[in-house]
Amino acid sequence: MKGTYSILLLILSNIFMTLAWYGHLQFKNITALKSLGLISVILISWGLAFFEYIFQVPANKIGYRDNGGPFSLFELKTIQEAVSLTVFAFITIFVFKTEKMAWNHLVGFLLIILAVFFVFKKW
Repeated sequence: MKGTYSILLLILSNIFMTLAWYGHLQFKNITALKSLGLISVILISWGLAFFEYIFQVPANKIGYRDNGGPFSLFELKTIQEAVSLTVFAFITIFVFKTEKMAWNHLVGFLLIILAVFFVFKKW
């Protein structure tokens, strides 16, 4: 159960991370936000990143093996990267609607999934 909670919290964290890191690039499409200066954009991004950390820190704490969770540090980081790319792709394609998924993106993501397999494989 801790593994599931950890992954769900990482998904929430990555939603806020994607919005903090890339959401401001969409401000040009929002009348009230398109004239903001860099400092304002940074402050908004920091505000969103605060929520990223509210979910990310507990996700790692709950999921970490030494705290009773099922994952090693390597496994947590690998899960984080896979979740990050999945959330990023979903938001970019379906929310921002600024990019299209190409075959090379799919191959890259499949290689990351393969990396997850190798990290979790007990040799």
